[in-house]
Amino acid sequence: MNKIFKSSLLGALVLSTTIATAAEQKFVTIGTGGQTGVYYVVGQSICKLVNRGIKDHNIKCNAPSTGGSVANINAIGAGEQDMGVAQSDWQFHAYNGTSKFEGKGNKELRALFSVHPEPFTLVVRADSGINSFDDLKNKRVNVGNPGSGTRGTMEVVMAAKKLAMKDFSLKSELKAAEMSAALCDNNLDAITYTAGHPSGAIKEASVSCDSKIAPVTGPEVDKLIADFPFYAPAVIPGGMYKGTDQDVKTFGVAATFVSSTNTDDETVYQVVKAVFDNFKRFKKLHPAFAHLTEKEMISNALSAPLHDGAVKYYKERGWM
Repeated sequence: MNKIFKSSLLGALVLSTTIATAAEQKFVTIGTGGQTGVYYVVGQSICKLVNRGIKDHNIKCNAPSTGGSVANINAIGAGEQDMGVAQSDWQFHAYNGTSKFEGKGNKELRALFSVHPEPFTLVVRADSGINSFDDLKNKRVNVGNPGSGTRGTMEVVMAAKKLAMKDFSLKSELKAAEMSAALCDNNLDAITYTAGHPSGAIKEASVSCDSKIAPVTGPEVDKLIADFPFYAPAVIPGGMYKGTDQDVKTFGVAATFVSSTNTDDETVYQVVKAVFDNFKRFKKLHPAFAHLTEKEMISNALSAPLHDGAVKYYKERGWM
């Protein structure tokens, strides 16, 4: 009888400990983008570094594929994601309640750090007759999936160039993982992508069919750069992709990593710490990260206030 009692007691203690451990573990969800894009790599890379330290902080991280920048910001605002990757322009608009976020700005949005530069990229079939963005009228164009930063930026450029969706002979809304195949199957003449380089999706298009990157320039683009601090001139280096031997001029934004005040300081602190305590490892996880510096990442392209958890870490490192 005594042995049975002891066995039951031991079992209860083990069960109690298991439940307590499970209760203490935190789960963090990071919104990314399409699986062939750099946003997905950003989220997966951050989670990889966070999950290496589970024994120390008990935080389990996952980074599913999502619709991209705008979708991530909306999901963070709705409490469906803890953190996410977003273009710097949509971070600005979301915090300030402008553009797509007019009347629904999120003052709880917080920046953690910026990541890689993202040129707005126009890829066209070599036989399409398209040599610049201004040649897209009456062409078959992928404008980006709804909720993506690419789609949002495409609409900004179109408005600046006074181009409407009806001006295309075909408008498609494919995700990044689908657009290169459509281009090379001759179902599209052009695809657009706001992305870090080198990009897997653009590389796929360059090796699967005769294609090239076309410039996105002109007085309208110059005005966008002059009017909005989150835009900057950008160059896609020649030789990076087959079919594009010369440098191509365009403009771009930066990928940023964001959260909100609803995510507690300690969780943010641990996520930021995981990245910057393992910075050399992080930079090796994608070629687009190779030239990142800590100084630029904690100051460039951040329109929303820094999260208190991130500030705590940066002060500990003497960066602030």
